[in-house]
Amino acid sequence: MNVAVRGGDGDDEVASAVGVGGATVVAEDDGPDLVVAVGDGAIQSAVTDTPAAPLLPVTPGGGRHLVARDSLDAAVAAVTAGDRRIDTHPILGLRHDTATVARALRDVTLVTDAPASISEYAVTVGAERLGSVRADGVVVATPLGSDGYAAAAGGPVIEAGAGAAVVPIAPFSTTASLRVVDPAPDTPLTVSVEREGPVAVVVDGVRRDTVDRGTDLRIERVDSLDVMMPTRTENF
Repeated sequence: MNVAVRGGDGDDEVASAVGVGGATVVAEDDGPDLVVAVGDGAIQSAVTDTPAAPLLPVTPGGGRHLVARDSLDAAVAAVTAGDRRIDTHPILGLRHDTATVARALRDVTLVTDAPASISEYAVTVGAERLGSVRADGVVVATPLGSDGYAAAAGGPVIEAGAGAAVVPIAPFSTTASLRVVDPAPDTPLTVSVEREGPVAVVVDGVRRDTVDRGTDLRIERVDSLDVMMPTRTENF
């Protein structure tokens, strides 16, 4: 198997781990079978720079849809031996008014901009209003990002193809519900700010905008990313 590497800051240990796993390191322009993306920046680059082959995302700690850095050689060995699957993960587009604010691979977060304050958010899918919640914020996470900030806020870790998790952050009500929705282009997810006060818009960990009461943010699937993982992900 030919493997290209993104990220890792030229770390020779990454290339060594790929070699130990039985694969050959090649340039991404040379038609690899797999692109190993090491670190958040390399993974995030797939949003704007489509990889030449399925991505194998690697972070220090790993996750449900990520490989831990110290297990990279074992993960490459598994996929090289045929013990692999390819999952398709959504890329979300975030629109404010008529402008596209950003594209998200992991999550979109709305969070109050002032300390010790809450806001109120309404959630609509297509034409159906699902309800509203008073909370510090709301995070919308793809499967790839569902074991990150959304999980820390109490959300579920979801499988590829299951949609997106909508999770309130520190809700004022103890009965606030979690949702898993499919933000398809014909039934987009809209999160509306319904209380005065600045709200930060954070996409994949990067602050993109500040909004206030009356803002409607539309989130929908705009693209996808193929991710190759070992079949038995609990080992990595």
